[in-house]
Amino acid sequence: MKITITPTLLKGTITPPPSKSQAHRLLIAAALSGGVSTLRHVALSQDIAATLSCLRAMGAGAAEREGALELHGLGNSIPQAGPSPLLDCGESGSTLRFLIPVALLVCGEARFTGRGRLMERPLGPYFRLFDEKGISYGLEDGVLTVKGRLEPGEYRLPGDVSSQFFSGLLFALPLLKEDSLLASTTRLESVGYVNMTRQVMEHFGVETKWTREGIFIPGNQRYCPAELIVEADWSQAAFWYAAAGTGSDVTVTGMDERSIQGDRVILDWGRMIRNEPLPGGAKGLIWGRAGSGPAAPPPQDGPRRYAVSIDVSHAPDLVPPAAAWGALTPGCGLYLKNAARLRMKESDRLATVTEVLTALGAEVMEEPDRLIIQGRETLPGGVTVDSHNDHRIAMMAAIAATRCEQPVTVAGAECVAKSYPNFWEDYEKLGGRIVRQED
Repeated sequence: MKITITPTLLKGTITPPPSKSQAHRLLIAAALSGGVSTLRHVALSQDIAATLSCLRAMGAGAAEREGALELHGLGNSIPQAGPSPLLDCGESGSTLRFLIPVALLVCGEARFTGRGRLMERPLGPYFRLFDEKGISYGLEDGVLTVKGRLEPGEYRLPGDVSSQFFSGLLFALPLLKEDSLLASTTRLESVGYVNMTRQVMEHFGVETKWTREGIFIPGNQRYCPAELIVEADWSQAAFWYAAAGTGSDVTVTGMDERSIQGDRVILDWGRMIRNEPLPGGAKGLIWGRAGSGPAAPPPQDGPRRYAVSIDVSHAPDLVPPAAAWGALTPGCGLYLKNAARLRMKESDRLATVTEVLTALGAEVMEEPDRLIIQGRETLPGGVTVDSHNDHRIAMMAAIAATRCEQPVTVAGAECVAKSYPNFWEDYEKLGGRIVRQED
């Protein structure tokens, strides 16, 4: 589907959809529990539907009742006996990486498949562990087969590829009979997502503990059923904050500023992009201004130039909205660094962010592990851009289009269903002017 946007500023109040990251984790913990859990405010995006389908294929039950999702856990029947299930993960990297250890625990053998770039995305950290632990695996014709049993003990893997490998093992290891240790051989990136997994596990009665060596995981634990509400999603809210930061009169509601979701740092990133101080003068662990401004001298009658350097390694999903925000903030020289992992998302996001914003008329320089963006008042627009089947690229283009001078067409616009199925409807509710055209 193509969507053509006639540029106009947005106006109104919006509550983003439920957190996809939290919902994945709640579904898995509920499926591993020994009873019936009730989850409220679950949005069945394509990624969440994939996780739910896979859990059902492994033997968990699920039913919608009175606007809530009831999960019937596997409980004391772990491990299961039976044929190797085929688990279709769609395009969800979270589903695939979370469920590989879970499937080994529950089934002992499973096959995984998916669409798009999913089966090309890195799985090396698991494969190296499997070689050490005597677990067999093979990837052929887009189907990954894993077979073996997880054993308690020490698990070491790199933390600079994806935190999802850590989360997958965190779900499974507490159910083994003895204790385990999960440690990173590098600096652990996206640590907020690991802590989100640990928090979800605590809701279901499973304990873990950070130590100097890594995460200590007591064995012989059980997941208890729970009743929980999924929080609103900070990674989706970031697009509306970017719209507000670039001139639209948009108010974002329903967000928990105390949330453990790492993507809530978009508020601080926004302050930095606007050249405002952080609350209390804080600098934090993952942000800090660059030492010097952009090379281009400031125009005599233009905005004062300044530079902002943001380490995106802990919140890589925020790069598309932050890039649009920076591109439309006059005077801002935005450096989004430590971003190499974005090359293995639904698209090569360093390349596609650069391609789309450049096509709209932004000043973007792509380097191997960062983007350098010079802010402008408006962008020319007047082009068709390809979403590259990447939901965050499509939403980035829509936000940038609000400050373009000519209409913008987004090809493959239906890809937003991966995480935010009602994005275009919400865009219209805020006054966005769009025309849909089926391919």
